[in-house]
Amino acid sequence: MLSHRIIGISCGEVYERSCKRRTWTELEDAHISAVTIMLQICVIFCLLSSVFSQSTPTLPKKGRNFTIHSSQLVCSLPGPAGPPGNPGAPGSPGAMGPMGPPGKDGQDGKDGERGVKGNGGDPGRTGNQGKPGVKGREGVIGKAGPRGLKGLRGSPGVTGKKGPKGESGDVGEQGEQGGCNCAGTARAAFSVAVTKSYPKERLPIRFSRILLNEGNHYNVSSGKFVCAIPGVYYFTYDITLANKHLAIGLVHNGQYKIKTFDANTGNHDVASGSTVLHLEQSDHVWLQIFYSEQNGLFFDPFWTDSTFTGFLIYPDQEYLNESDRKANAQGDS
Repeated sequence: MLSHRIIGISCGEVYERSCKRRTWTELEDAHISAVTIMLQICVIFCLLSSVFSQSTPTLPKKGRNFTIHSSQLVCSLPGPAGPPGNPGAPGSPGAMGPMGPPGKDGQDGKDGERGVKGNGGDPGRTGNQGKPGVKGREGVIGKAGPRGLKGLRGSPGVTGKKGPKGESGDVGEQGEQGGCNCAGTARAAFSVAVTKSYPKERLPIRFSRILLNEGNHYNVSSGKFVCAIPGVYYFTYDITLANKHLAIGLVHNGQYKIKTFDANTGNHDVASGSTVLHLEQSDHVWLQIFYSEQNGLFFDPFWTDSTFTGFLIYPDQEYLNESDRKANAQGDS
């Protein structure tokens, strides 16, 4: 085995001490190219090879150590840069690169000169019919044509409006005095009062104290007024209440015509109502409580009353005519 040494220092150390510091400083200042560095490395290897080749014949077959003095090593430093060489021959053209992105649109060119008018084209096919136009103004009325033949008689027209009232005629002769029983037959009136407090709900209230009962049309037993003379009637009621609320209504043939409600405030109060009704013969009218436990009607014989009143305003004309006919028939007999 061969061992290469240079008097206690390795070749790398000799190179480093003698050359490295100056070489890198000069490289930094002169910007030596990579080719110069490679040349220095080649020189060092050539020197080492020559030394090794000179010491080879003296070596026995077995490996020995040999010594090289530092004076035998010459460190080659790079010289100044030489003149630039001649340009080389142009290389072969490279492959075509990829297509670049499209460039921006250029500015619009100027309008060209107006061309010569061309020949007229062939006529096109007929288009669709357009919409009707706006109706024009009415024209002047033309002259009347010749008179036509007389037509057939038409149907009677609609009856015209009633004309103005004519003048009064002469007064006729006075007729004979007729019989009339109106004053004796067309009478109906009543006014009644209660004698008990808190009547039952949804039943006719019985006003058992009679103040007036002209014609006896009020029935004390049922508490209902029964119409005997058809016509227009007036009905009214004034009811004293205490201790309870009062919900009372006037009933005509089972249908409520008016309803009144009065709340109990802790004191005595009065609820009232009135209406006008047209009654036929045998119609029934009465008062009753229309809500449960709202029967606060109160009676005190010493200082308060609750009353129900009604009377005929005027009878029906047919009833009067029939009464007159009957009266006249009795007078003739």
